[in-house]
Amino acid sequence: MPRAIVSPSVLASDFGQLTAECKRMIKGGAEWLHMDVMDGHFVPNITMGAPVLACVYKGVPGIFMDCHMMVSQPEKWVDDIANAGGSLYCFHIEAASDPLAIIDAIHSRKMKAGVAISPDTPSTAITDEIGHAADMLLVMTVYPGRGGQKFLERCVPKVAELRARFPDKDIEVDGGVGPNTIDVCAEAGSNVIVSGTAIFNAPEPERVIALLKDTVNNVQAKRTQA
Repeated sequence: MPRAIVSPSVLASDFGQLTAECKRMIKGGAEWLHMDVMDGHFVPNITMGAPVLACVYKGVPGIFMDCHMMVSQPEKWVDDIANAGGSLYCFHIEAASDPLAIIDAIHSRKMKAGVAISPDTPSTAITDEIGHAADMLLVMTVYPGRGGQKFLERCVPKVAELRARFPDKDIEVDGGVGPNTIDVCAEAGSNVIVSGTAIFNAPEPERVIALLKDTVNNVQAKRTQA
């Protein structure tokens, strides 16, 4: 299974101190920063776009921006996000008319390609062809569009199904994930952990980041020994 990665969700940060917040997470041990881009169409909320990402990229040298594109017509924004410094472009299968073409476009701009599914979308919506073409698969464990929702454990079996089909892929979980819910995510096979309020609101975020990462690593170690 791929290595454990923690990707704090910037949606839970103080947007008035966005660059400083990202630096704080990296100093605390985060390798990726999860950037939620919402357009007000695919989801009712509007968050940040390419100009904000470009500012963060300029202010935080070497940042890996894990861009979660909760947008309609995701093919339209590939170039803008690449130009802003995006490292990974993850679009929703529900919004894509031609997922393979979008993956090709993302790769042509030297970004990793991710494919996300919402809570009511079955994991089989990610076909073998799409799954093998993508670099990462994202299982939403809340409904996309706003932070602070309760973790939906019914979504976790989709992680296990995808891990069985794609043993070498990065599989990300996003939504309500923290110290109380990381165990089931790790056991199901997720290795990329998105967590927002549980990290940003913690007195010592580095401890939460370490706990999440250690939980995934411990599960992987047990599987290797089995």
